Amino acid sequence: MVKRPVVKELPGPKAKEIIEKNFEVLATTTQDPEALPIVIDHGEGVLVYDIDGNSFYDFGSGVGVMNVGHAHPKVVEAVKRQAEKFTHFALNDFFYENAVVLAQKLSELAPGDFAKKVAYQNSGAEANEVMMKLVKYGTGRKRFIAFYHAFHGRTQAVLSLTASKWVQQERFFPTMPGVEHIPYPNPYRNPWHIDGYADPKELINRVLEFLEDYVFKHVPPEEVGAIVFEPIQGEGGYVVPPKDFFKDLKKLADKYGILLADDEVQMGVGRTGKFWAIEHFGIAPDTIQFGKAIGGGIPLAGCIHRADIAFDKPGRHASTFGGNPVAIEAAIEVVEIVKGLLPHVQEVGDYLHKRLKELEENYEVIGDARGLGLAQAVEFVKNKDTKEKNAEVRNKVVAEAAKRGLILLGCGDNSLRFIPPLIVTKEEIDVAMEIFEESLKAALK
Repeated sequence: MVKRPVVKELPGPKAKEIIEKNFEVLATTTQDPEALPIVIDHGEGVLVYDIDGNSFYDFGSGVGVMNVGHAHPKVVEAVKRQAEKFTHFALNDFFYENAVVLAQKLSELAPGDFAKKVAYQNSGAEANEVMMKLVKYGTGRKRFIAFYHAFHGRTQAVLSLTASKWVQQERFFPTMPGVEHIPYPNPYRNPWHIDGYADPKELINRVLEFLEDYVFKHVPPEEVGAIVFEPIQGEGGYVVPPKDFFKDLKKLADKYGILLADDEVQMGVGRTGKFWAIEHFGIAPDTIQFGKAIGGGIPLAGCIHRADIAFDKPGRHASTFGGNPVAIEAAIEVVEIVKGLLPHVQEVGDYLHKRLKELEENYEVIGDARGLGLAQAVEFVKNKDTKEKNAEVRNKVVAEAAKRGLILLGCGDNSLRFIPPLIVTKEEIDVAMEIFEESLKAALK
């Protein structure tokens, strides 16, 4: 019998005390104590438990980190095993075996029959930072193309790539110059009002025409080092582009000698039913930035890149903690666990998608249900004909779901993502969908 979440009081008395202290001593991030006043005590699989004894289904996976579930025994054992040997030895100056083992595994899993190297970092933002340095140094080109609604991190350089929300940019101008943005091929909502589900080729053509006929009229393409993209936009709303988009984009990039830099920080490591999301689209990018899920909850990130753009001399780039041995030992286990989970992710992902599409049919406020594997989302609207965004209902659903034991996270202006650990079962999905529908009904009252 499936174990259901149980919430008695949210927030409970212990949580209230911790949350109050949190805001006294910790810097402001994106915490929302009104909608998600959850102070975790421990987790197991899909479930997390707070310090007052409430339990929740974690359909946010720690923002896409806990792909193998909370406290996976193999990951826990790997962390213990490595911590008993050594916890740090500065990979930027010295050597250890498991760093080589993981790099070999990741390079073999990455598409492309060219030689590859791995630059270890600590976070997704850092992974994108080192990608930019590799592209600049390896190609001699200084400009980049990115997409509207993209998210690549909040540090100062990669903030120039990010175009997700104005709050991420306000008062941080100027960011790094040399980045131009173009529309992402969103089948549901795009500047040309094209139905990209019905006419994907027209949508693809409009995006590529915008790049070549407008952007490249004032930006010399021979100065562009890379086009940076998410194979599925994450913070932008879990937007799945038409399946041929990246093939056509690669043709255009190859025409001008431009690299393709694939940000898999949120969509990689099995989330979509393939180890890398770009595998769904049939191309081999020149770089793959990874992070979040790779360490099983231990911070680890990096950039897999073509060996022919690698740094040639010591000192071009380094990171004291990049490639921490404890994180790498955990990641080696994560890779093997995820490889075995991929057929399951495809099966339960299709099931979750089917359940969300059924709700789309039944509720006027759900304009679109979309996704691949266990990267699914719904977009809330006020009216399906006008597609007017409905962030109010989305935000209410998040709060109502938490009260009932389901953790959900918003994305985009008005969308809601469903990203449970990859070990989730159909039975757990059924419970989650029951809670989601109850929460939606409560939000609509």
